[in-house]
Amino acid sequence: MSLLKVNELGKSFGGVKAVDGISFELAAGELLALIGPNGAGKSTTFNMVNGQLKADRGSILLDGQELVGRKPREIWRLGVGRTFQIAETFASLTVVENVQMALLSHDHKLFSTWRRASDHKRDEALALLDQVGMKSQADRPCSVLAYGDVKRVELAIAMANSPKLLLMDEPTAGMAPKERNSLMALTKQLVIDRGMAVLFTEHSMDVVFAYADRMIVLARGRLIAQGKPLEIRDHPKVQEVYFGSGKTFEKIAEKAAAVNAAVGEHA
Repeated sequence: MSLLKVNELGKSFGGVKAVDGISFELAAGELLALIGPNGAGKSTTFNMVNGQLKADRGSILLDGQELVGRKPREIWRLGVGRTFQIAETFASLTVVENVQMALLSHDHKLFSTWRRASDHKRDEALALLDQVGMKSQADRPCSVLAYGDVKRVELAIAMANSPKLLLMDEPTAGMAPKERNSLMALTKQLVIDRGMAVLFTEHSMDVVFAYADRMIVLARGRLIAQGKPLEIRDHPKVQEVYFGSGKTFEKIAEKAAAVNAAVGEHA
């Protein structure tokens, strides 16, 4: 059964159809990559799912509940988390305090009088950091962390709301290849352990082919293909959109297979 059902979703800006009647589904325990060239409609789709933009038409159902017309905070409360292309943490707080702030928000106590983040559910925050491999750095300021570690903290912050669905916007942007693979392997493990769903956009095709269970491809606001990575690799429309004629995803897919094998050996 699908956790997320998007049906005939559409959004226009000044007469230009940024998203034009797209439909797709996402099951719990699945990583779905949303890819396409610049201007394809990926960000617009993302922003409609989490309530930053209101769809002009169509439906977005999460566990049977309509999301269109709801505010981002309401959608977050229903179990939709999000990470951003540029990681968002409080640099002045420690790693664990950042997660405690998220737990305060989840518990409706963020603005309680005299309540400090450091006093709230430290053990639960440490358990979340342990899941992302950051417990040993819990009391360090976020300002001194390497960028890859900041992204891990951001993931722990997103987990504080126990999301059913996690939206990840360019999760590996600005990261070195080793960091990219480490973060996505961690994300895949969290999906398995928690039974949540992940919808992510990504420009690094090696990451997409290595970690996505399925892919949907947009071009000029329309969905032109969806399926498993190998099906997308060989899809003529997708190859044309990305490369024109004469080039394919084959080498990228081969590289992704090698990454998967390496991750499997170290799991």
